[in-house]
Amino acid sequence: MTRRSIAWAACVAVSAGLMLTPAFADGGDDSNSSQSVLVTLLHLREASLPSVVVGYGTVGAANSGRKTIMAPESAVIGEIFVRLGEQVPANAPLVELVPSPASAASYMQAKSGLTVAEQLVASTERLRSLHLATAQQLADAKKARSDARSQLQALDRVGAAGPKTVRAPFPAIVTTLAATPGAIVAEGAALMDLAAPGRLVLTVGVVPAQAASIAPGDSATVTIVGETTSAPGRVMVRGAVAEADTGLVPVDIALPAGKFFPGEMAEAVITTGELHGYVVPHAAILVSDSGAPYVVQAIGDTAKKVPVQVLGAQGDQDVIAGALNSRAPLVLTGNYQLDDGMKVRLANSPQATVAGK
Repeated sequence: MTRRSIAWAACVAVSAGLMLTPAFADGGDDSNSSQSVLVTLLHLREASLPSVVVGYGTVGAANSGRKTIMAPESAVIGEIFVRLGEQVPANAPLVELVPSPASAASYMQAKSGLTVAEQLVASTERLRSLHLATAQQLADAKKARSDARSQLQALDRVGAAGPKTVRAPFPAIVTTLAATPGAIVAEGAALMDLAAPGRLVLTVGVVPAQAASIAPGDSATVTIVGETTSAPGRVMVRGAVAEADTGLVPVDIALPAGKFFPGEMAEAVITTGELHGYVVPHAAILVSDSGAPYVVQAIGDTAKKVPVQVLGAQGDQDVIAGALNSRAPLVLTGNYQLDDGMKVRLANSPQATVAGK
């Protein structure tokens, strides 16, 4: 080849390159239609999951199994026979109450008052037999005797006559203990609280929006915080007013006997019904920049974002609803890389086409 022919060929090549440059710039941008993402797919399935409400609270006695032991009269605390947290049988001794000086004085006054009243009745009857007293005077004397006897009996019942032992009214657990030996307590002062071990409940707080779906009789699964084993429960009462300090609605859940201790913290998963829709793994649900949930479906070999509503969840499964194509599979892995119109290819077969068109 001559030097002139070589120069001509070089000019032709440069000219061709200049002509191709605009065409390459127009067609070489990374459009959604020319990109593809390696994905795994999941067939949609319609199913149901339990509709649940979760609440946290403390184990305690039900109202029917709770009792506060109070001092029946002003007294001095003698011996205390129980300890905090102890479980005792029915009629077990709890605490000894010794009459306070004031109670002892009241009892002695009532006793002497009854003696005087009895003597007055006797003397009035003698005078009445001699026609020296009227029937009304005799009736008044008998009334005074009856009042004095009633007062003495009342003081005797509350232990003013001597030391009195207060006993457990039913098999119980001592949940609080306020009594201290040697202390003087007033009438009505709380000495201790008792809880029936067979009538324990878990009281949980639930947000008002969820509480409306809970009804007495709903089943629940109760798990002590920090543990893995659970026990069945059942809703006894659902409150109708949110508590002022927490803003939550209280729900009482009956517990099986012998499984829990008063004061334990527990979680309750309450089943209120069923949710129907498409059941998908939680990883399939994405959130847009505006905070709206969506999933990606493979329509043929093309990605399509579909807004969805998350109806509920259990574990790593969610129930969703939306304008989904029931025949098109759901993109599981690789979904976060996809935009509308992008191509998808299967992880296990890069050349495969995706069914569902």
